Amino acid sequence: MNQKLTLPPDGLERLFEVLKERGFTVVGPTVREGAIVYDRLASPADLPRGITDEQDGGVYRLKPRADGALFGYVVGPQSWKRFLDPPVKRLWRAERDGADFKIVPEEPDQETFAFLGVRSCEIHAMAIQDRVFTGGEHKDPGYEARRRSAFIIAVQCTVAGGTCFCVSMNTGPRSESGFDIALTEIVDAERHLFVVEAGSPRGREILAALDTRPAEADEMAEAEKRIAKAAAQMGRTLDTEGVHDLLMQNPEHPRWGEVAGRCLSCANCTMVCPTCFCSTVEDVTDISGDHAERWQKQDSCFTMDFSYLHGGSVRASTRSRYRQWLTHKLATWIDQFGESGCTGCGRCITWCPVAIDLTEEVAAIRANPPAGAESIKKGKP
Repeated sequence: MNQKLTLPPDGLERLFEVLKERGFTVVGPTVREGAIVYDRLASPADLPRGITDEQDGGVYRLKPRADGALFGYVVGPQSWKRFLDPPVKRLWRAERDGADFKIVPEEPDQETFAFLGVRSCEIHAMAIQDRVFTGGEHKDPGYEARRRSAFIIAVQCTVAGGTCFCVSMNTGPRSESGFDIALTEIVDAERHLFVVEAGSPRGREILAALDTRPAEADEMAEAEKRIAKAAAQMGRTLDTEGVHDLLMQNPEHPRWGEVAGRCLSCANCTMVCPTCFCSTVEDVTDISGDHAERWQKQDSCFTMDFSYLHGGSVRASTRSRYRQWLTHKLATWIDQFGESGCTGCGRCITWCPVAIDLTEEVAAIRANPPAGAESIKKGKP
């Protein structure tokens, strides 16, 4: 068991220095345009001090906190895949070489990231994308390199959002592994500190360069109490028992049509999801015909062209596209990768303009399953 240490808030200044000395670009939460987003940080002063968020279906608001907490909120509209799997990236370019073309591969990105403020649901999302991009025969070398070099500083959740349901997915609120360092923030009228632990040799090396001390028993107990409080505050729940068969056995359920009557096919749910990985490829050339490039861009199963095959789209209706997304996320993802594609972060609920809630949709289908499916209705495997 790793020894628990404590770090004062001003110790984050030294943490930034140590990470930069080792060549890391620090990326973490900051406030921009009314939301908490992930971006490159110059110092701890860029963190959202004394700010919390209100989240519900189609609702996101920042509010002041009564204390100076640095991580007193949950997740915003962005996920770490923005840096690990950039939404737009050039794959290669081609230059005319006489009568032929010379293919010039894209140079690997040399920037190495230290991600500060990673929540447990997001660590699980990274692990899911690892399976997608590096777990099979065909690996994504860019993703693999960025993921291997990334330094993960987790923050244990001490508050839950109105759309969080990580407890239902067994993905939080505590990060058990997958991090180099984990922080639990304690702030009250008498103290402000972080209980910290290392999760890797790299993490222990970094902590050794900081001004820490062994955590007191009451500090560790308080950290545990705050994590437990977050677990009890979940804004949503999802009954996952038998959900694979429930969705696979209900492709014609009337609920799909009901939700399609509200869905805008805007693709917000897939854009904010930390595990969605759909992309498209676009080839461009200049007017002279001497230069061409191939770009990969983030795409969504909600766009009409994404399911276009010869002769037309195989999912032309909003009903079929929403069904594809939810069934893949909670059912066929398990067939592909052996685990669910959802980590319970709640982003798809918060950032849906019409407040469509996947936990509500699953519950509605479960409440009215086809005849002879009582085991599914009762939530049994």
